[in-house]
Amino acid sequence: MAELLFPARDVARVRFAVSPMWQLTTGHRLSASGTADRVHRSWLAQVRPRTAAAGLDRGWLAELLPPDSGYVPDFLNPAPAGPAPTLAEELAAIAATPAERIRADLDHLRHHRGGAGPRARALHADPAARLPHLLREAERYWELALAPYWPRIRALLEADVFHRARQAARHGTDRLLNTLHPQVSWDGTGLHLARRARTLARHAAGGGLLLVPTAFKGPGLSTRIAPPDPPQLAYRARGTGRLWEPRTAPATDALAAVLGRARTRLLVELDTPAATAELARRTGFSAAHVSENLTALREAGFVTSHRAGRTVLHARTEVAETVLRAAR
Repeated sequence: MAELLFPARDVARVRFAVSPMWQLTTGHRLSASGTADRVHRSWLAQVRPRTAAAGLDRGWLAELLPPDSGYVPDFLNPAPAGPAPTLAEELAAIAATPAERIRADLDHLRHHRGGAGPRARALHADPAARLPHLLREAERYWELALAPYWPRIRALLEADVFHRARQAARHGTDRLLNTLHPQVSWDGTGLHLARRARTLARHAAGGGLLLVPTAFKGPGLSTRIAPPDPPQLAYRARGTGRLWEPRTAPATDALAAVLGRARTRLLVELDTPAATAELARRTGFSAAHVSENLTALREAGFVTSHRAGRTVLHARTEVAETVLRAAR
């Protein structure tokens, strides 16, 4: 059991963040593991073929995020500056990581794995030259595996934060910390982490505490201790088991009167991202008709499009999700 001293000033600095990079690192490791995960089965079935076709199952991320190692290089999960950083902001923070920090993390990864692959060695030798390759691959993985699903994932994470913030407001920070995760407990002076042997000296951990909900973590707790940043605790978000469940079809007559029946039908069908040909097959519309209406929906901010190899996947935006919820 590890203990992190937790004086009053740190209690006052407890905060949450929805981090795209935490979703990327945990999602990539799950995808690379080959595990037939019950919760994420449908997501994995769609994502694994795309990322493999793009070579992302054997690139920089595959070396730095091996599923057989418990350690993730700390520089890949920078401390979010605010409650909801964008992927671009987090990639910029990674790009600004000092070379000595990257080398120290890679040394730690090599210790955990008993060796280092060729890309990890190249990054260790020349971080400035090699880091841009890693960042471009991270962007590519995001585009293929996470961007089409981000409104749904982000809604899950924000719901978790809302629930826990309300819990703290009603019952206090002690209830928040003692119900966060089975491995976490707080006794009023210290935060205790079960099944963690490494001590957490307050002076070596930075001030405050950053709580990061994730969609792709297993049941365990992940920590990031990289002073002067606050310690990060990443945990599985509430409701993750229902993340990919089909949503109740909305009553769409009123919405169709505004958007038209074809566009409303396409929004309903985009409960999971799909290509133009797939949408044409499902709806019976011609591919040209689907394409024309998707263009209109995209220009209005209801749909985003993401290239996956030679296929373009279309996905609902948060605006569309809000409109459909209102129509239910």
